[in-house]
Amino acid sequence: MKKTILLSVAATGIIFAGGDIAPAQPVTPAAAPAACDFWGSIGYRYDFLDDGTNNLGDSVNNKSKAVMVLGVEKALGYGFGFGAELDGIMKFDGSLNKQSESAVLSQAYLTYKAGNTAIKAGRQALPKSVSPWAWTHRSVNAIEKSFNGITIVNTDLKDTTLAAAWVASVASGGTDTKINGSDKGLYMLGAIYKGIANTTLSSSIYYIPSNGNKGKAVSAWAAAESKISSAKVGLQLAYAKADANSVALLSNANGTKATFGAAAYVGGKFDALDAKLTLAYINNGDATLTLGSESAFWGDSLDHSFGKNAVPGTKQKIAKLMLGYKLGKGKLYTEIAADKPDSGLKTAVGARVGYKFKLYGVNAKVEYRYVKNKDFTDRKDQRIRIEGVYKF
Repeated sequence: MKKTILLSVAATGIIFAGGDIAPAQPVTPAAAPAACDFWGSIGYRYDFLDDGTNNLGDSVNNKSKAVMVLGVEKALGYGFGFGAELDGIMKFDGSLNKQSESAVLSQAYLTYKAGNTAIKAGRQALPKSVSPWAWTHRSVNAIEKSFNGITIVNTDLKDTTLAAAWVASVASGGTDTKINGSDKGLYMLGAIYKGIANTTLSSSIYYIPSNGNKGKAVSAWAAAESKISSAKVGLQLAYAKADANSVALLSNANGTKATFGAAAYVGGKFDALDAKLTLAYINNGDATLTLGSESAFWGDSLDHSFGKNAVPGTKQKIAKLMLGYKLGKGKLYTEIAADKPDSGLKTAVGARVGYKFKLYGVNAKVEYRYVKNKDFTDRKDQRIRIEGVYKF
């Protein structure tokens, strides 16, 4: 996607970087769209799966999908512009028989820029950097969830990015779901500050009002990341609380106890090797730490197999070690993780190893993953994933 897209100020500050321990990119001034920007990609993924019922390699359990993404953003003059993105997705079974196909308008928005203030209204992607509770994840470069609403970003204050949003509904697979079942929507305020040397501070707060039949919900997030000599360290706090029977998107919400999460990491790079150790804790609350398809909580691990209050009302202690090593034209990486729940439940453990590389313009990876006691039960998962995405 072109870096000149409006509100790139938010998209470039990747604060919650998951497995990437590179420092957050500097916040840049809000950019107006170019005269006309086009972007797109073609991608394919095949998963060899074992969910404990079928053996790894049995085609009956495998799945794959092909994705094409086309997007455009154009300046209209006088500070106005518009943008759109279309995602075409075809899903197949393990024998490559087509199961479904869809064409989804994942983004369709108007933009306006005046000085250092940028406004985007319509269906859009929300960046994890300033909106960790409700943000947009891409799978094979296709948007899984986008948000219908209005976003405002301002960079007038030195070293500071301020963001505000009102979100009416969540769009996924061509279906719009109203937040809390009403038109009141969700309100968000966020800030990123980089005025301290080698340090990024970020915070955000959310409020979902009651619609009369369903209760309110709130969430607050804060993070600090810094580089000290050759080491990188970070601390993150997350909070979510929902009244009983509130917010259809909060499927875990029973309204009995707020969810609180704390996570910290230390990492560094040593020649071709990089390493990152993350420790996290989640209390026994019942509100989920995400309104999107993925959690921005640093304890989330192994493609969301555990570490994001997957079993509500269960305390969790998470530890994960991530290693990467530049090898040839790509990078060899591995992750080892454990999620210890309350007494009486089984500890979830898992690992993955993979190799990602770029070949003839294609970003590709091959990865093996194993998880034992997923959701703290006897469930075992294995997966071999082959994926490639070409962006243009």
